[in-house]
Amino acid sequence: MRRDDNDDPFDEFFREIERMMDEMMGSEGDVHIERGGTPDGADLHVDVHETADEIRVVADIPGVDKDAIELKCDGTVLTIDAGTDQREYHERLTLPSQVDEHSAAATYNNGVLEVTFDREEDSADIEL
Repeated sequence: MRRDDNDDPFDEFFREIERMMDEMMGSEGDVHIERGGTPDGADLHVDVHETADEIRVVADIPGVDKDAIELKCDGTVLTIDAGTDQREYHERLTLPSQVDEHSAAATYNNGVLEVTFDREEDSADIEL
């Protein structure tokens, strides 16, 4: 296989780590991040933290004004769009469980975006 100069030498390494984490955690802990951005590799560093009550997403978005960040969530996928004159960021994260998108709270301080969601209840009890 011929390597292109635009290839990220760590892509394969990170794909393998993601595959091993998926294998360890099973489908319940699956967090999929669809990379976007520009060809110069302007990817965000994103962490997802879970508790019994909430899901918290933390992303490093250096050098971006707060007004240039757009967040969308449909209860399953969080989309982060942000940009400056030099680079664009686009991330789609499949969250590990269903969240109440109307409970979202976001902060942006010193280049760090933090978004929290309440977990959506898996199912409702039905009485007969």
